[in-house]
Amino acid sequence: MIVLTKGRSGFLGLGAEEAMVRVRKLPSKEEERSLVILAEEILRKLLSLMKVPASIGVQESSLSQGVGGHSPVTLNITGEDLGILIGRRGQTLSSLQYLLYLMLGHQMKARVPLVIDVEGYRERRVEALRRLALHMAEQVSATGQSVTMEPMPASERRIIHLALQDYSGVTTESIGQGESRRVNILSQK
Repeated sequence: MIVLTKGRSGFLGLGAEEAMVRVRKLPSKEEERSLVILAEEILRKLLSLMKVPASIGVQESSLSQGVGGHSPVTLNITGEDLGILIGRRGQTLSSLQYLLYLMLGHQMKARVPLVIDVEGYRERRVEALRRLALHMAEQVSATGQSVTMEPMPASERRIIHLALQDYSGVTTESIGQGESRRVNILSQK
């Protein structure tokens, strides 16, 4: 649900405005399954055109929550020598996921919460970012000096923020513009 206008109660009912919201029907299990099958077919075709021999498995994602608390479906690509699909810091993988998202959205006229992973790369990356965030927070706590991390995509910055939200003595903020946006870890002393 997206709130378009909040509405107002007015004074004694005068000047009152109703709130306006946009709601979207979640796909049924059957629709969701057909979307996943189509996504798997499209991904298989893309891999074939790229001449990348691999197999695709479908699983519930443990990485994040989708719309309405539904977990997005993960298409996990397995095979040998798949580093080309991951790219530097997962950029190729993110682009492939975005491309699949656009193609599905165009064909089905619906948003589909999907995640593409290669040999568990995304889960390993999430865990590495959490460890890095905790290490940097320890450093900030010990020295009292802020640390600015390297530029990273919004999804990775979010992992850093969430990893440190309950860490006492430090706070985080995103700084910069566009692709050069970074996480700054600050001491609360």
